Amino acid sequence: MHRRHLIQTGFAAAATSALGACASGGAAPRQGTEPAYPIASDANAPAYSADELVAAGSRQLGIAAEAMGGAIERIFRDQGDSPTAYIAGEEGAGAVALGVRYGRGALHMKDLGTAQDVFWQGISIGWDLGGNASRVFTLVYGLYTPDAIYRRYPGVEGSAYLVGGLGVNYQRADGIVLAPVRTGVGLRLGANVGTMAYSRQRNVLPF
Repeated sequence: MHRRHLIQTGFAAAATSALGACASGGAAPRQGTEPAYPIASDANAPAYSADELVAAGSRQLGIAAEAMGGAIERIFRDQGDSPTAYIAGEEGAGAVALGVRYGRGALHMKDLGTAQDVFWQGISIGWDLGGNASRVFTLVYGLYTPDAIYRRYPGVEGSAYLVGGLGVNYQRADGIVLAPVRTGVGLRLGANVGTMAYSRQRNVLPF
């Protein structure tokens, strides 16, 4: 009797297991352990060295490598030595208390087959007067997929410091840090607070 009971119990357990597998399409039961994104494996991209950035930056801005090297050294000291991308482009800006800025460039990443177009536009308010047209070379930290660049970044334009005649400031959003290095013609004096939006295409409104 005891042996018969064990056999019956075994058959019942097997039947229950088979029914459960059929109900779930044959897949193993979900344990609720799917990772949240982004996951650690997403946070990988080859970084640019200081020498690579000095060469690309001096070529883009049309300045001596020594001047570009001073700006790169300062950014590395502030942000670290592992930028995963850079943007080479041009922009124009003007302000009378309320300021606007428009730019266009190419995003470069080592594992990106070709450079990717990027536009930016921003608005600012503060004690500010003048206008300028600039070439821009932007170091990008914390970018692991090119499409993640397209978002809005708050920044403080007037806090930009000068290194060898180059202006540098930082913009941050969701773990991504942009460090634009600017040189150009014109006059821009003052301090202001604003935001910059990066997009796939030109937007007329700077919002």
